[in-house]
Amino acid sequence: MSERERVGADADAAADADALVAWSALAEPADVGAAWLVATLGPARALAWVRRVADNPVAATMELAPIAPAAQVNEAFKISEKWVARLDVADPQAHRERAHKCGARVVVRGGAEWPRCLDDLGPVAPFALWVRGSGNLGALMDNGIAIVGARSATAYGEHVTSTIAAELADRGATVVSGGAYGIDASAHRTALAVGEPTVAVMAGGVDRLYPAGNSDMLERVLDGGVAVSEVPPGYAPHRARFLSRNRVIATARATVVVEAALRSGALSTARHAAAMIRPVGAVPGPVTSASSAGCHGLIRDGLAQLVTCGADVLALAEPLGSQGADAPRDEERDLRHEFADTDQRQAYGAIGRRRAAVEGIAKEAGLTLAQTRAALGGLEMAGLARREAGLWVRREAR
Repeated sequence: MSERERVGADADAAADADALVAWSALAEPADVGAAWLVATLGPARALAWVRRVADNPVAATMELAPIAPAAQVNEAFKISEKWVARLDVADPQAHRERAHKCGARVVVRGGAEWPRCLDDLGPVAPFALWVRGSGNLGALMDNGIAIVGARSATAYGEHVTSTIAAELADRGATVVSGGAYGIDASAHRTALAVGEPTVAVMAGGVDRLYPAGNSDMLERVLDGGVAVSEVPPGYAPHRARFLSRNRVIATARATVVVEAALRSGALSTARHAAAMIRPVGAVPGPVTSASSAGCHGLIRDGLAQLVTCGADVLALAEPLGSQGADAPRDEERDLRHEFADTDQRQAYGAIGRRRAAVEGIAKEAGLTLAQTRAALGGLEMAGLARREAGLWVRREAR
């Protein structure tokens, strides 16, 4: 690359970074239309297109016409009204200055501190993240395990949360939660008590740590950990933003729901995690407790595995095929002559100790999809694997 090309590439990257900051203010979190426009045109060109809509709608429509179906162009033009109405806040420098005043920083897609786990959200990944705290967001999130649940937690729920969070923190995992009352607060406080960093994902700007009743705790989170939001400082924690931020929490290595009623927001976090083929655990409670009805539903529907302690959660969060040791366990050595062929042995190892999709097993085992399906069928007949809600679970040797 010539010097001129390098300078041009750097300028384009800087323009895209500025545009991503502007988009984090312009569009609401998880805005599918904005995600499509940015993916189609690139951040800077997409922002310029919105400005063109405001000045010359016909020219803006003609710009999209050659690269997208007419229905898609019409839809983009129709919904662009909401972005045009916010163009007065699309000033990246103003947002950076406001962040600086409250001790925050901005991390855009692909930046050095960007959590790789968020890439699994695809086009609806945040455009940028606003971060307060001394921890490294990327390192913390990529090692994170989410603990979520009811705001009106019971004493039982808070006790189980503290036990699980302490075990996870002691083993080096980062506790990720939403900073709310109840289960969230118990998870954060326990991590802080054992001296480990934690991540609080906010629904509003990180300049105003919410809820106010947890502000002292959340200030302590900033020492070693981080508070993070996908909306800039100054933005309020509206109800819809609570729901959309749940998908960010769900990108952790695993999600545990400790207590949740049937209509709890924590269930949306679990569903986001399950949709990304992330392991989900749910803590059982008394069958008479409305606070555990949502957890029981997740287990009943096959969206979560029953967990009762930190060791269960850590086993759930292991990478596919990981056994936590270099050598196979004794019971696996005894199985070596029970596999019909090497394909079955490879598929069995790739299932690991959590639920796994056929595609994930094939990739981990180094097999084709046809080989994997045949191997899994053989393992199922041999009683070594079973299907649950479309995913595969390994049955351990006795």
